[in-house]
Amino acid sequence: MSKQKILQKPISITAIASISSLGKSLDEVWKNYQNNQHYITEKKLKSELVLVAEISEEAKQDIEVLRQSDSKYKSLDNTVLYAIYASRQAIKNANWKASDNFGINIGSSRGATQLFEDYHKDFLKNNKSKTLSSPTTTLGNISSWVAHDLQTKGPEISHSITCSTALHAMLNGIAWINSGMCNKFLVGGSEAPLTPFTIAQMQALKIYSKAKLETDCHTERSRSANLYPCLALDLDKTKNTMVLGEGASMACLESGKKENALAYITGVGYATEVLEHNISISTDAKCFQKSMRMALGNLNPDAIDIIVMHAPGTIKGDLSEYKAIQSVFKNNCPALTSNKWKIGHTFGASGALSIELAVLMLQHQKFIGVPYLESKKSPEKIKYILVNAVGFGGNAVSILLKK
Repeated sequence: MSKQKILQKPISITAIASISSLGKSLDEVWKNYQNNQHYITEKKLKSELVLVAEISEEAKQDIEVLRQSDSKYKSLDNTVLYAIYASRQAIKNANWKASDNFGINIGSSRGATQLFEDYHKDFLKNNKSKTLSSPTTTLGNISSWVAHDLQTKGPEISHSITCSTALHAMLNGIAWINSGMCNKFLVGGSEAPLTPFTIAQMQALKIYSKAKLETDCHTERSRSANLYPCLALDLDKTKNTMVLGEGASMACLESGKKENALAYITGVGYATEVLEHNISISTDAKCFQKSMRMALGNLNPDAIDIIVMHAPGTIKGDLSEYKAIQSVFKNNCPALTSNKWKIGHTFGASGALSIELAVLMLQHQKFIGVPYLESKKSPEKIKYILVNAVGFGGNAVSILLKK
């Protein structure tokens, strides 16, 4: 399928907004991308210290203010509150009004994790379920509550497609706009997965980082692991180093080329491959090869300046995506980067946070690389950026952005 058949005309990203360990405003996020510091800390869960990337204390206070602002919001999970917080800022930045009746598609990999765990714990204790246990833990909660909060009358969709959820939301928004059924769509992802059971699941898969933030270091490799507990894109690592982060990120999409566009979406690609294992993709990520080629369409691969990789910090995940890039781009590989070494893996929100990084690099014409990589390619001018995401199930998405 060619790019022209999928994307009838360019889609403008007229605003982006997020809340994550990097901050709660675009200025703060960009400022924190300028340094080589990660935002991973230790959190005590079930008497165990685990590595996580939390939103800041100031952001937590803002979320608590939001929770207390309406009696109906007091029972909502952080996943929903993060989405409301970021969505309010996004439509403000885009100058959208509720009367525009824009569509909403916000996804999450895990949904209301904390609430679900709390309700289940209470059920085991009392053998009864609380009244709000079902309505407040559905994935449909996210877009529905955002639509209620913003008072838009447009279509609202919630979904979960594991770690590629946010980019699938972008695909959906583009499809609705292309169909003519809607000319504006708010898309993104939200995740609040820093809970005991969620992290225990990742530990059971043996993909979670076991690094310690404060240890004696005697070698260059151990210093790297100490300074950067998530070694995303380090293809020489011998241990899995995934760390979970929390946050939400939203983008406002509009049909055609708008004067206030931050960037244009000029290509999209997607693919799903037959799995050999429940959690794996092929060693050369055939799904990524297909999604990237579809997103490129008729564009010469040499035109791509940067790829924002999914690169979760696992040995097989990082290497398979890199091999897929080698297959598509041959000997002229673009500059490669990822933000997971800095903010952890935010599951369903991760693709949208990668889009945010790409848009900021396009705007500021500055490449944000990975500090511990020895070989770094840094483009002087940035015109095209490809953003990748994939999740359990081998469902890859690639989005092509243009300045």
